[in-house]
Amino acid sequence: MDTNSATIRELSQPLAAGKGWMKFLGVMYIISGVLPALTIVGLLWAWLPIWLGIVLMQSAGAIERAQFNGDQGAFALSLDKLRLYFVILGVTMIVSLVLMAVFMLFFFGVMMAAIGHRF
Repeated sequence: MDTNSATIRELSQPLAAGKGWMKFLGVMYIISGVLPALTIVGLLWAWLPIWLGIVLMQSAGAIERAQFNGDQGAFALSLDKLRLYFVILGVTMIVSLVLMAVFMLFFFGVMMAAIGHRF
């Protein structure tokens, strides 16, 4: 065994220890995306949890290969898929916060207009 493979196995060990949870969450994301996709309205956002689930499953598979074979490319792919997962979640959070602020401002404006028309 060369030192590069041993290093990759050692570095991938903490992430490989959690690959079962990554696969579980990946499956749950996919299921939570498929169920709303069965409705017409659900198609608008159902792709997001399905995409997140696929990315997590790909990351778990790649870290498993890296741990088993000491494959540097699989290790890098796994980390890149995890990076993509967190970027998607971050962008989703930012969009959600912006939409929440817009709806709150709209609701506040409607309430103030309704109160103004009363008096």
